[in-house]
Amino acid sequence: MSGTIAERRVTSQKPDVAAANHAARHWTCDMAAAVPVGSDRHRDVTVRMFRETFNPYRPSIIDWPKLAPDALARLTGLPIWDIAVQTEGKARLRMQAYARGLTDPAWREAIDQNAWEEGRHREVLSSLVAAYGIRLAPEPTYLEPRDAEWAYLLTGFSECVDSFFAFGLFEVAKRSGFFPSELVDTFEPVIQEEARHILLFANWLAWHRRRLAPWRRAWFELRVAAVWVFLAWERIGFARGMGDGKVTPEDNNFTLTGSRSVSDADIGAAELMAVCLWENDRRFAGYDRRLLRPATTPTIARLICHIAGLRRRGGVGAAP
Repeated sequence: MSGTIAERRVTSQKPDVAAANHAARHWTCDMAAAVPVGSDRHRDVTVRMFRETFNPYRPSIIDWPKLAPDALARLTGLPIWDIAVQTEGKARLRMQAYARGLTDPAWREAIDQNAWEEGRHREVLSSLVAAYGIRLAPEPTYLEPRDAEWAYLLTGFSECVDSFFAFGLFEVAKRSGFFPSELVDTFEPVIQEEARHILLFANWLAWHRRRLAPWRRAWFELRVAAVWVFLAWERIGFARGMGDGKVTPEDNNFTLTGSRSVSDADIGAAELMAVCLWENDRRFAGYDRRLLRPATTPTIARLICHIAGLRRRGGVGAAP
């Protein structure tokens, strides 16, 4: 799907908001057959899910609720807005670059749609900061990646990590009442859209791996390992920068600001992991179970919860 097609789908539809939000998070393929990983059917079911769960909301008409002074101060005080806007801008460009080089029209359409939706996330964030008077640093010039595959892998795995924590932090903010429920509800479609994005990436990754010749697969796995090393090093550096008061808006690190930014409660790392796991499962529950889910970050989180002796019950204040 090209960006212009996505734009036409937004401008030509005036959906019932509740119905659109429901359709964006619930989808099961009407085909009863198995979906072997790496098969044409696997690709077709994945891209069909992505196409049919598209939510045609329009950033320009989002009605941001009026906030009380204390809530406004909490929102504007979050140290994430520069990073968040720039992350979405980079993601759009990187996904567009990778989609443009694909020969498979189904994946090209889906990943190009994903790029367009990343651009829409940037518009949502820009609309939010304008509505609440949040000052941003000047945005850098977004440059085309020289290695489109590396850039796409970096963005995809970054989103898998950051979305997992964003799910939990968003739920912590919701439970704590740190932000008004109207604001949380207004931003909800964007959070759920991230679940769709990483669901698409996880299934593309599995499909792509299975289709590679052995020698190409070995090289590809080396690249994947290098991406994980890069992301780990990047986040360690960011955590150190936070401690030194030298945080700069770099790639996909804003979820590391922690639960203290969205709640007055003192929530430990393992308890936050439990909330993230509960939310991660809930957000993926409505999609066809034959589609693969991102697994690495949830597996590490489960291990941490197990070591900490926490059951997967959603953490502090969890729903039963």
